[in-house]
Amino acid sequence: MSEINLEPGMEFRSRPRPMTRERMRWYVDAQPTVAADDGRIHTQEPTIHDDDDYARSQGLPGIIADGMISTNWIMGLLIDVFGADVTRAGRLKTKYIAPIHENQIAIACARVNRVTDEQPGKRTVYLDVWCEDDKQTKVTVGEAIVVRTAAH
Repeated sequence: MSEINLEPGMEFRSRPRPMTRERMRWYVDAQPTVAADDGRIHTQEPTIHDDDDYARSQGLPGIIADGMISTNWIMGLLIDVFGADVTRAGRLKTKYIAPIHENQIAIACARVNRVTDEQPGKRTVYLDVWCEDDKQTKVTVGEAIVVRTAAH
């Protein structure tokens, strides 16, 4: 990764992605499948994330994405921008403030708040992070800290 001259207010954005039914299904099936660890795909009881009738019974118009998908997309953006530093030290904290519906567009975003040199050989980057739809309505909000090593 090449050096980025980070300044407060600098923003990064992922490409827009539709939240497909298939993508939502993969996420729902991941936990029971990993837990079983037998080489087969396992499903769970109906949830608001995979069953339209159940979602409607809970007052929703249809299925909605699990919030962790947007958190994962934010983490993916941070890795794209900062590389492996994201996985070595720091923090990502998110809050889900609106549902992401089937075929709704989601865009992961990050804005630099401040950059400090608190530790010798390390630069700490504080960011606001969020996912928004194609109308710029935020659906997930949060904050991240990335600790960059001297080589960057």
